[in-house]
Amino acid sequence: MNIPPPISPRRLSRLLDRLEGLLDRWDRGRTPTAELLAGHDVFRWVGAPAGGGRLEPVRCFRPMALGDLLGIDRAREVLERNTRQFAAGQPANDALLWGSRGTGKSSLVKAVAAAHFPRLKLIEVDREELGHLPEILDRLAPHPGRYLLFCDDLSFARHEGSYKPLKALLEGGVTGRPDNVLLYATSNRRHLMPRDAPDAEALHPGEEDEERISLSDRFGLWLGFHPFDQETYLDIVRQRVGLSEITIDPAELERQALDWARLRGGRSGRVAQQFIIDLKGRRFSS
Repeated sequence: MNIPPPISPRRLSRLLDRLEGLLDRWDRGRTPTAELLAGHDVFRWVGAPAGGGRLEPVRCFRPMALGDLLGIDRAREVLERNTRQFAAGQPANDALLWGSRGTGKSSLVKAVAAAHFPRLKLIEVDREELGHLPEILDRLAPHPGRYLLFCDDLSFARHEGSYKPLKALLEGGVTGRPDNVLLYATSNRRHLMPRDAPDAEALHPGEEDEERISLSDRFGLWLGFHPFDQETYLDIVRQRVGLSEITIDPAELERQALDWARLRGGRSGRVAQQFIIDLKGRRFSS
């Protein structure tokens, strides 16, 4: 059996110095610097396979202008006021935007955040990364800025426990929550019920769902988004056509837009945008 030669004290010292340097660079990569936060307005949290994570700047961020979001006037007014209060250092509520797909929930969050750059920073946290919330708060705590955490498409599968860090954040937890951190979340479900729950069970939940349902009560703002009526849908189509500088007969535009909505089985801002993309593509290829 071959026994490796002993490591000399000098070599061991060099190895320890290298290890210390690697650990120091790793820790600096996890801890956001003032320069990093000042240099960007939008970040996403990237979790590490072995635990931990870091804030990664988002360099391609194209939010819609607030004035271009049609059909959601009340929600836009309330969320913009709440965000303005938060950006100014005043009290503000966490917000849950719930309702039909494609009706502008995520677009509204991004638009109101962008309207207050650089006074606040937007940080997207995937649902799968909710377990990192305590670390995210710990990383942001030393910095004086205002930070809006954004969790898109939030809901929970049955018997899933990943909602617990979110509940602790909303309640403040034992150690409390920094005053400069706010949470906005979107969901297709008002009560964040499990995706696989039958409708009857959603209306008459059992005890095992009570804690999950009470989670939504901890958001100070509930903003509902509902399917658009035909005229609102057509207004959005006309607006998008104007922004895209497409020339088309109004009657023909309306006919094609309604045909597209029937094909998709619904009317929403997302369906309108997808129609405009198709319209532009067809005109380019013809």
